[in-house]
Amino acid sequence: MNPRLVAVICLIALVMASFASLDLHWLAFFEPDALESMGRFIREFLKPDVKPTFLLKVLAASFETIAMSALSTLIAALLGLMIAFKASGVRPLLNVLRAVPELVWASLLLIAVGLGPFAGTLALALHTTGVLGRLYLEALENQNDGPAFALRAAGASSAQVFFFGRLPQALPQLVSYTVYRWENNIRAAAVLGVVGAGGLGQMLSFHLGLFQMDKAATVIAATLILVALVDSASDIIRRHLG
Repeated sequence: MNPRLVAVICLIALVMASFASLDLHWLAFFEPDALESMGRFIREFLKPDVKPTFLLKVLAASFETIAMSALSTLIAALLGLMIAFKASGVRPLLNVLRAVPELVWASLLLIAVGLGPFAGTLALALHTTGVLGRLYLEALENQNDGPAFALRAAGASSAQVFFFGRLPQALPQLVSYTVYRWENNIRAAAVLGVVGAGGLGQMLSFHLGLFQMDKAATVIAATLILVALVDSASDIIRRHLG
């Protein structure tokens, strides 16, 4: 039997088994109480709070989210480059860092450093270090070995070979990876706030917990605008690099 057909059949069987094993109540969505609750939620959600005082708070939280993502990406880029320089034996460390999700890192760091953007920044930096370190390492390993061999033949040190032979070739690709991860960290920073790590996510969690849907709608709109702006900026940067 065709291996692809076997894979498709196994995937379908897995999906069917998932539906069968979960206690899902699809009809509950269409019960009168559920429809009434969803209708009330939508009506309140479509009237965002645009009072100047609240918008200023949202703006401050937006800057905090940007700062968290930018600082964590910068830290991760520097650490990832250092790890890529010491290429031997670092892959297990990179696998551990990127295997642990940002939310798990944030939950652990909240215990150590308390609520606020510091924990969120460190959580993003740790996870992103694992991701960027792996990408940097692969990008550097796939470069042309000619300049590195020439530098070694001339008596250059390992650091000189790295910074003058391999790094210049890979630099556009490394910058592109870094910008892309910054774009991802904007979204992740907004999510991390839900566990108390600051920024727009923390505001969203707070107002949803109080069922203040008008304020939650404003925070979500600000998050969408922020992500769209960062996406556009990162696309422009990557196009220039290309």
